[in-house]
Parts: sequence; structure tokens; C-alpha cells
Amino acid sequence: MGRAHIIVFGNEKGGSGKTTAAIHVAVALARERKRVGVIDLDVRQCSLIRHIGNRAEWAKRSGCDLAMPELLALDVAGGADSLSQSLTMASPHFDFIVIDTPGADTPLSRAGHAAADTLVTPLNDSFLDFDLLARIDPTTFDIKGPSIYSDFVWDCRKRRLMALKPALDWVVMRNRVSSTEARNKKRLANAIGALASRIGFRVAAGFGDRVIFRELFPMGLTVLDLPQPGLSISTSMSHLAARQEVRELLNALKLPESVPRVEALAG
Repeated sequence: MGRAHIIVFGNEKGGSGKTTAAIHVAVALARERKRVGVIDLDVRQCSLIRHIGNRAEWAKRSGCDLAMPELLALDVAGGADSLSQSLTMASPHFDFIVIDTPGADTPLSRAGHAAADTLVTPLNDSFLDFDLLARIDPTTFDIKGPSIYSDFVWDCRKRRLMALKPALDWVVMRNRVSSTEARNKKRLANAIGALASRIGFRVAAGFGDRVIFRELFPMGLTVLDLPQPGLSISTSMSHLAARQEVRELLNALKLPESVPRVEALAG
């Protein structure tokens, strides 16, 4: 039996879109008939846990056969040791384990980051969010040095190498990018590109700021599940664009043996 590939969605800033990205990646992989487990380390908000619970309830009420990632139990009181134990026990039984982390530096979040094979960092397209990755010169917008979160990820990488684990693949996902050209948008793109080559992460296109992502939460659905019988949400061009964003993210992650078939996701 093999070992699950662990995908962690992490960023120390709240509201970056970690949970939305995590549930869409998990569902997309489950629709590909991959064995997918999910773990929610945000023990206060539990948004991913509630999303999966809403999804199970919608499937039961509607009678729809939804692709269901499996929510893995975690003894929160056990902390990092409990997470390590859960991953050790679950890993042989899954192809992928998707972990959602809180928007704060907590012991559980650190343990989750340390376990990642692929780390996805959703980043809102603003210098306010970018400040977690790097410090910049306010006049020239040149990078002065890595910031707290980049230093944290670098420490996780060193620990993986010391433990003789494969190198961490870090992907920064640019979320809510404006559709209009602006000076700030261009400056931010240049800064992210420069930092990527400097500290070693890949950049992927994220999701637009679309209402549909928030509308589907009470039902536990994703844009990949539309249309749904009994759901008064008609498919629009915006929804189709959102589905394409999910496909492009999956392709950008370059997960092992998991390149999504467009026809499967479109079904």
C-alpha cells in the first residue's frame, strides 16, 4: 500500500480563501475517483468540517450521488501528536489528504505545514496580504527580505530535508485578481515573481471574487456540482468561469497521477 500525498492549504492571514480552495480541490479529486481524506485544523471556525457536513446533508435530502471526500477524525486535545498519528493511520488508505489550516500561527497549524507534500498558499491580490511573504521598499517596491510566513515555510522545508523527506512543493495561489489593468496589480505581479525565484515557490492563478462560492456553502456544494436538481441556481457564464478556475488550479498543482480530465470535471 502506498502513502497519501498531503496537500495543505496554509496562510497565517484569515480571509484568503483557504477553505474554498481546499474543498474544491478535495471534491475535484474525489470526482476523479481518487480516495480523498480531509482534515480541518481550524478548531475554532471548523469551516471545512461544516462544509463537509452540509454536503452530506444535501446529498441525503436531495438523493444526489455527490463525490464525498472523507472527513478524518482528529483529537484536538492531543495536538500535533494526534495529527501525526491520524496521518500515519490514514495515509495508506487514501490517495490524497487535504488539510485546511487556521489563519493564525498555532501548534496544529505548524504540524500541518510540516506534514505537507504540497503547500498551497492562497493570497489575496494586495500588498497587505503580500506583507506576510516579504517586506518591500515603499519607494522602489523592491523586495527587502522575506517576512514571517516565508521564514516559517523555509523552516518547514529544512525540517523535511533533515527528516529525509521529499522536498516541499510550495504554490502561491493569487486570489481575487482584478480583471482590470492597474499600476498596483502590475507592481504586485512583479513582486510575487521576484520573490518566487528568490525563495522558491511556484505561482498559480486562483479564484475570482465570485458570489457563487459563498452561495453554495450552506448546501456544501462546489461549482463542480452544478447544476443540482431542486437548487434554484441556474448555470451562468460566471459559474462556468469559476469551474475553469478550479480546473486550472488542479493542473497547476501538478499532483502525482492526478491530472484532472477536463471531460470528467465538466460532467
